[in-house]
Amino acid sequence: MKDWVRPDQQPKTPKRKLSLERDRRRTREKATVIGIRERVSAMPELPEVEAARRAVEENCVGKKITKCVVADDSKVIDAVSRSDFEASVLGKLIVAACRKGKNMWLQLDSPPFPSFQFGMAGAIYIKGVAVTKYKRSAVNDKDEWPSKYSKFFIELDDGLELSFTDKRRFARVRLLKDPTSMPPISELGPDALLEPMTLEEFSESLHKKKNEIKALLLDQSYISGIGNWVADEVLYQARIHPRQVASSLSDESCSTLYKCIKEVIEKAVEVGADSSQYPTSWIFHSREKKPGKAFVDGKKIDFITAGGRTTAYVPELQKLSGSQDVKDTGKARRQTSKKTSLNDDNSDGIEKPTIREEENLGSLKSKKRTKAGAKARKPSKKKKSGESDEDNGGDAGTDQDKDQVEKKKPGQVADRKQAGGEKQSKKRVQSSQNSRSAKRKAK
Repeated sequence: MKDWVRPDQQPKTPKRKLSLERDRRRTREKATVIGIRERVSAMPELPEVEAARRAVEENCVGKKITKCVVADDSKVIDAVSRSDFEASVLGKLIVAACRKGKNMWLQLDSPPFPSFQFGMAGAIYIKGVAVTKYKRSAVNDKDEWPSKYSKFFIELDDGLELSFTDKRRFARVRLLKDPTSMPPISELGPDALLEPMTLEEFSESLHKKKNEIKALLLDQSYISGIGNWVADEVLYQARIHPRQVASSLSDESCSTLYKCIKEVIEKAVEVGADSSQYPTSWIFHSREKKPGKAFVDGKKIDFITAGGRTTAYVPELQKLSGSQDVKDTGKARRQTSKKTSLNDDNSDGIEKPTIREEENLGSLKSKKRTKAGAKARKPSKKKKSGESDEDNGGDAGTDQDKDQVEKKKPGQVADRKQAGGEKQSKKRVQSSQNSRSAKRKAK
């Protein structure tokens, strides 16, 4: 039996531990009061932005903006001063919440309209309403309201408050007169959920593309709304390697990919981008684990770079057809990824030197060889009778110059030999004369 200890003599709990426990308790209490359930996803893509749009549509449409606070952040607030932004939306009625791809905007009773490009960590928060949260949204239940990362804050006539936050500052908030006719929204391809291609259009467009399939899916001018995790998921479900060239896909693979894009996006949107409700067979749940510890359905997940992004795939199921080697091509493609034009139908993502650049490189190499040959004392080997100018790899003018140098070399060598022979004969005459004079003196 343990000895009894007076309460005032018991060891004290560290202050830091007490504060952590207090914060956790407050978070649980707050979540219980306002009915917020923890929802975690990788970063905002079509399902997350659509969940935010639906939350705004359900809670804010038909209400008037009575207060607006825009952050003094010229990197996120694009091409408009905070005072002009606030004045343009104050007193306006929210008519609708619209979306295309990863972009959302509020349709007001008169232009201009606030537009939100979510970037890597953009998020919509409505006070007291459960809206999808992302791992990188950086706003917790215990944080102050509105958050210090808030870029756009409005209060409505019924007291409801909305905030668009972004900690990493990759998002963009704009004020546009007609969002659909102005960049970046006007440059987007058909929305993967609202404006899907037909199967025939999709297959035909893939057969014309020489890009890697993941890079193509990430190209927002081709299909808008698909981001990194959605691309990984649909390619895994379709059993297609992320680096497979799009034009090399069979009709059956195109059909399977088309079906998987539709199913993955519709399921994610159906559950409000709540990742805890995604099917357990999805690679999504393991794609952020460490290499060697990531598995899906008992099969190992590997990580490569495709389309300029870290990519999760299952080598056992997603085979790369052709003679490409993933490990060998990885570094080369990462180096050329900045020069890749995903909007070009005929571009394979690798820039080749022009004909003029090749000629300049060839002439420089041949000049270096010519200088080295001129400095050398030994004559170069003669050409074989069967060799042509093309076999030497230089242009015509350079070959002629090289031939002239080679023709001069035998004459130069003969002159050197003749001069050397004359010197040797003089030495012999001098040595014989010296020996004769020495004999005479001895006598």
